[in-house]
Amino acid sequence: MLTVCANGVVVEARLAAGGYLCPDSGCGGVLGPWGWARRRVVEDGLGGRGERRVGFAPRRARCRSCGVTHVLLPVLFFSRRADSARVVGRAVELVAGGLGRRVVAGLLGRPLGTVRGWLRSAGVAARAGPEVFGAMAAEVAPDAARVAPGPAGSLVGGLVASLSALAAAVGARWGVAAPGWEAVGAAACRCRLLQASWWASKAQHELALPPPWWAGPGLV
Repeated sequence: MLTVCANGVVVEARLAAGGYLCPDSGCGGVLGPWGWARRRVVEDGLGGRGERRVGFAPRRARCRSCGVTHVLLPVLFFSRRADSARVVGRAVELVAGGLGRRVVAGLLGRPLGTVRGWLRSAGVAARAGPEVFGAMAAEVAPDAARVAPGPAGSLVGGLVASLSALAAAVGARWGVAAPGWEAVGAAACRCRLLQASWWASKAQHELALPPPWWAGPGLV
């Protein structure tokens, strides 16, 4: 899987031009168009499921060197989640701000068990992520001191703070409006930010920001 920006036109142009490198370690080949993955529907409403649904079919690409195929997933989504990154991220923000999980589940119209699952995964990411994301922000930002993470009152708060700092660094570096911390987390983690098994296995080897994933609005 490879993370790409939310603008389908940009993705198609970059793919046709050979602008995406194969994510497989040691390959170095470029990806070309290779059909589409199955169509899926993701919940994007902040007031409850069914309020707003987004249907999309992720682009599939094939490496011109090794022949391996990859799904190109936009930063608007987290892997293996029925809800968009915006919804999941809002739940994490609210809990980081001090609200209880039951209250957050009620506000977002999601089952309590679903919200608990999101937050368990966020807790796993929060143990390893802030240090790495902070280092990435310092490397990307023109002035690292200006994007240092702010104080966090909780474990998941530290995750949000570190990714917010990285988002500010991206905005400062490339002269664009700072993207959402959820999009930055998705880009850095191949949309697996809240996938606990990924953090336990190979996260440290794959963390990267693949430009220009932030380019342009819209859905694939």
